[in-house]
Amino acid sequence: MRALVVDDSRAIRAMIARMLRELGYAVTQAGDGREALDVLAGSDAPELALLDWNMPVMDGYALLRELRADPRFRATRIMMVTTETEIENMQSALAAGADEYLMKPFTWDALREKLALLGLADAA
Repeated sequence: MRALVVDDSRAIRAMIARMLRELGYAVTQAGDGREALDVLAGSDAPELALLDWNMPVMDGYALLRELRADPRFRATRIMMVTTETEIENMQSALAAGADEYLMKPFTWDALREKLALLGLADAA
């Protein structure tokens, strides 16, 4: 299984990537939404994309909308992983096609639980 981690924090990307690798994912990383689109151009769609909301150049919400508008990513499960706690933001992301929403900071168990809900990891 392949995952894309998009976050402007290199440390957060590395932490999430390490967690996903422990679950058997091959991980690709990008520092913002525009870079993520460049990474995805010409490649197969990943099974999972984890998107930060607040990033420069192109934020996670704009990237979410771009991915959901592209039929190649219809089956990609998208999880917003963010400090955005406003219920309106959560509702907007879910309405735009996000499959799950995980609040930062989070634990390894919380990430695994969300992935299990999506059918992308075994339940703990």
